[in-house]
Amino acid sequence: MPTDHWLLFSPQLPATPSSLRVLVWRRMQTVGALNVPNGLWLLPHTAEHEQFLSKIRADIEQQEGMAWVFTAQLVDATSQERLVARFQEERQEEYAEFASRCQEFLQEIARETQAHKWTFAELEENEHDLHKLTRWLHQIQRRDFFPTALAQEAVAHLARCRETLQTFAQAVYAQHGVLSSEEAPFLPALQEKQDEIGGNV
Repeated sequence: MPTDHWLLFSPQLPATPSSLRVLVWRRMQTVGALNVPNGLWLLPHTAEHEQFLSKIRADIEQQEGMAWVFTAQLVDATSQERLVARFQEERQEEYAEFASRCQEFLQEIARETQAHKWTFAELEENEHDLHKLTRWLHQIQRRDFFPTALAQEAVAHLARCRETLQTFAQAVYAQHGVLSSEEAPFLPALQEKQDEIGGNV
């Protein structure tokens, strides 16, 4: 999202209720806004972000607060680069946490594979965990305005989780007679993944 135009959001919130401060903070974090000094928030200038800030300003005013939205432009390229880097740093933290959770997911399947836990309960739980990872990555991607190589790495991490779960699912289906051994040639691939992923678990 190349841009040199920004939206600056300045909320003035009442002391009570504290729930309004929490609501504003969560919404700004969710959309990917950058918190800058003196309680200001910064977003790339897009029509979608304008609409978002108008909505949150209306919500604040309904609870006897005030908010202002300004357009801004940095005066030099160096400042622009530093600002973009700030946005990227915040997403990098999220991608690092996402990669860690993906590794935990793979390790869990490796443990279940080693213990031969070919049960529907384990499969369903793993499917639920993969769904959460998928939804989480989509949330990060929506607020990743200036993607780096970590964005593609995260996609690869999720693809590996999905592939590993698919192999695990084939094992469960074969164990319960849903698929024959010819229809689900999972064991060699599954053992390779177990050796690779579960060596340190």
